This record gives sequence, structure tokens and C-alpha cells, in this order.
Amino acid sequence: MDNIQTLIGKEELTISEAMQKIDGNAYGILFLVDEYGILSGCITDGDIRRFLLSGGKMDAAAMDAANRKPKAAKTIEEARRLYHKRNYIVIPVLREDGSILDLYCGEPGETMGKPKGALKIPVVINAGGKGSRLDPFTRVLPKPLIPVGDLPIIEHIMKEYQSYDCNEFHIIVNYKRDLIKAYFADSDNHYNITWYDEEKPLGTGGGLSLLRGKFNGTFFFANCDALLTANYESMIKFHKENGNVITMVCAYKNINIPYGVVEMGINGTIEEMKEKPLMSFLTNTGIYIVEPEVIDAMEDGVSIGFPDIVDMQRKKGKKVAVFPVSENDWMDMGQLPELEKMRLRLYGE
Repeated sequence: MDNIQTLIGKEELTISEAMQKIDGNAYGILFLVDEYGILSGCITDGDIRRFLLSGGKMDAAAMDAANRKPKAAKTIEEARRLYHKRNYIVIPVLREDGSILDLYCGEPGETMGKPKGALKIPVVINAGGKGSRLDPFTRVLPKPLIPVGDLPIIEHIMKEYQSYDCNEFHIIVNYKRDLIKAYFADSDNHYNITWYDEEKPLGTGGGLSLLRGKFNGTFFFANCDALLTANYESMIKFHKENGNVITMVCAYKNINIPYGVVEMGINGTIEEMKEKPLMSFLTNTGIYIVEPEVIDAMEDGVSIGFPDIVDMQRKKGKKVAVFPVSENDWMDMGQLPELEKMRLRLYGE
């Protein structure tokens, strides 16, 4: 394959650094080599997620989460057989000394990865906000109808859910709701939508009270400014296996501080110095997996943010948890500079 170096990293990389490399290669995998270029292991975004969920830290060594015995081949022909025998992402072809000669990732035009499963789970989209971060555009159009390429953001979100056979949509509307409804009424794409009108702003969570009694099982709940391209099957499996009432999908953000950072102690003593450190933290994507009992516990007509609902459930002793995803899996169009980035990601132009 071309540009094999994008899939190869040094074994001394940290988890955070490995995540950045993985985000940059579109395959979700990184092969780790020692100082002589000998294959030491491989690490995927799934390996990283499991490591972090088990208590691992972002500054830990990538090898701590890696598969130290990755499947490899001696020839392209062997790699091709292995690749098609099981659902491998990439098969490394090794020289006699164990260094990487090539990487096999399927034939040109071959679909990468396994097909998406049919989840058939209802989707609730909160489309009632004014979209003040996108002013002045939202003075004319409601945020859900702001175009990203050929489609408005809400339709991009819906199509991603439909790729998992999630076709039942419940949409909460308020600001310029007649425009949103008119768009879908005139659309050639026929969606299964039930509308819920907020008579007053109810925040990012309060509108869910309008859906009391609508569900008898798990559902997705999403704000209308974020598109997630992570593995929804893995999210649902994690949610159900852990018995969560709410799973909050969070993305790791990695920010390079362009300055030397100093930690100060008593009387100005220098405790620690870091030159241009990389900071990593989890940020809420505004996408959740929710159980109906959460709606049952809500008050009708009360404005509340969904993170406050999460906190209320947590304080009750209910199981709430984070499902971490890569920064590269999350596109947020809630700010003007992000609109063009999202368009480029989606259309590659």
C-alpha cells in the first residue's frame, strides 16, 4: 500500500500519541516497531478504548495496550489469504529480520471493514435550540437546516443512524420549527419522523419529557450539531453489558500547548516544567444512549440540560458511564470554523 509510514509508529509512543497517529491514517490501527524497525506489536482504537476503560492513562506507553503478537505474513500472497480468511484490517508483510516490508489492506476498490449491523433502535434528536453559536446564519435558517455540502446537518445525522438500520426518528423542535417540518415534508427522502413541539425552551434535556411513555427499550438521544462516525454497535454493546441507564459518548481531544508550562509551589518554587506539553481530555459530544426510566424520572415542562440529568441519575446511584471515542470520529458543527472542516471530512473537496 502507499504511505505505509502513516500506519507505523515507534514503540515508545504514549497512548495519546498513538491515538493521534491512528486518527491520521483512516484504518484505525497502528503497527509499533522498535529502534531497529522490528515489529513489536499493533494497537487499534478498540485496544485503546478497552485500556482506558480499565483505568489506563493517556500518558501510558502504547505498548501497554498493544497486541504484542499481531498476525503477520511473509509474502503478499500469504497476506492476501489471511486478510480474506478473517476480518483483518491490515496484514503486515515482514522481512526475514521481522521488519515491515509492506502492508496489505485489500484490493483496490474493496470495501474496508465489516458491514454495519442492524441495531433497529429509536433515535431522538433535540432540534429545538436557537443555534446562537452559528449566528447570523441561524437568524435565517434553524440550526438543523444549516447545509453541510449537499445536505443539512440533521439529515447527515439521520443518514448515519440509518446505516445501522435505525429508522425510527423522534425530533424535538421549537425555534423555526415550521421551516424544519416543511423541509422534510417537501423532501424526496421519506423518513419515519414523529414531531414533538416545545412550547417554551426546555434546554438540552427537558424536551425528553415530551416523550414520556413512548419507549419500552433503549434509545439514542443526540443534539443536532454533532455527527459521530464511531462504531455504534460497540456503544450499544458496552451500554447493555454494563447495565447503564445512560451512556455518554465522549471524544478525546488532544491539544498541544505552544508554550512551556510551569507548575508553581509555595513561595514561587518551581515544582515541574513541561515544554510544549500535549494535553488530553474527554469532551461531551452531546450524544447519549438512554433507558426509558430516565424519562420517567423527569418533571414535565422544566428546562434542564441533559448533563444535569446525567448527574441526577449518578447521584441516585444509577449506572452512568462514558464511552470514549477518537477525536477523529466526532464532527461538531456548532461553531462557524467547524462547518468547513465538516464539509471537507464528508465530501473530501
